Amino acid sequence: MRSPARRGMAVRVSFGDDTLGYFSERLGVDRLRGTVAGVVRQAKRNKAFDGSRWIGLALDGTGAGRSGEKKCKWCRPVRNKAKEVVGYHHKLVMVSVVGTALSLPLDVEPYGPGDSEYSAGQRLLKRAVGAMGVRFADYVTVDGEFATAPFLHAAGDLGLRVVARLKGNLPELFDAAQRRFSGRGPDKVFWHGSDRVEIWDADDFDPWEELRWETVRVVCYRQRKPDGKIFEAYWLTDFSKKQAGSQAIFAMAKSRWEIENQGFNDAKNRYGLEHICHHQENSLVINWLITVLALTLERLYRIRHLHRGNHPVLEAIELLRLLWLSLPSPADSS
Repeated sequence: MRSPARRGMAVRVSFGDDTLGYFSERLGVDRLRGTVAGVVRQAKRNKAFDGSRWIGLALDGTGAGRSGEKKCKWCRPVRNKAKEVVGYHHKLVMVSVVGTALSLPLDVEPYGPGDSEYSAGQRLLKRAVGAMGVRFADYVTVDGEFATAPFLHAAGDLGLRVVARLKGNLPELFDAAQRRFSGRGPDKVFWHGSDRVEIWDADDFDPWEELRWETVRVVCYRQRKPDGKIFEAYWLTDFSKKQAGSQAIFAMAKSRWEIENQGFNDAKNRYGLEHICHHQENSLVINWLITVLALTLERLYRIRHLHRGNHPVLEAIELLRLLWLSLPSPADSS
């Protein structure tokens, strides 16, 4: 928009934020969502995930775009400990391909006051499976907020197995698993890089009243870091032991963190996801989807380009420098 190289690229007109804001109000959200989905479907056809036994989807929510006052209907109040409103921000849920060594964001769903991450996540998952096809992914991994009977049933109806964090939100099942596993040694011990991992696994827990599963499988892992730190987590799933072993469930559970580290962190710190160009509903979604598309394309070309020749995989900053060097020099106005 403002680069001095613009003249060398035959772009004579500069564009302000207002122009881009009004333009993004009129772009088609469905068309852009279809573009992102088409790119990821093409990646699967091009065997970008062939090295992975399982393809997963991860759902999670985040905040973006803080402001001092409410500027659109999706602005949600930010409150301090005294419940006083100290500002506003936006909330959205993202769905991403995980578990394949190639994290690719697929879509986002915003939610405003009166809505929730839980409801938005269900809408987003249904739309993502509809766009990608019921055979695209094998499982969905989520935090404990989604470990409810309606969500587990909805995921099953979409053809997905679930790997969900088990916390105090299901106290009876959580307490039963803790009592069961604390009385015996781990079922399996293995190394995950430099970490020692102990796993407890049982598939005969009773489902709670609303859940239509015959039994619930609970997996607990205890991960010991080289510095002595220990991380423990419980997960529930409807994968049977014949379908996926303990170590596979551990990998699926860990894949949920990809949407945090390679989704939100990269999108905010390197792609400007938190910056709000224009407080208008369509414009917000367009801006987030363009970020998702840019992140997905960059990773496909940098990590999984199938015809890249013999040159090594480059870091994102190296690609940026090469791009700048390849741009035409601005015309000499002197």
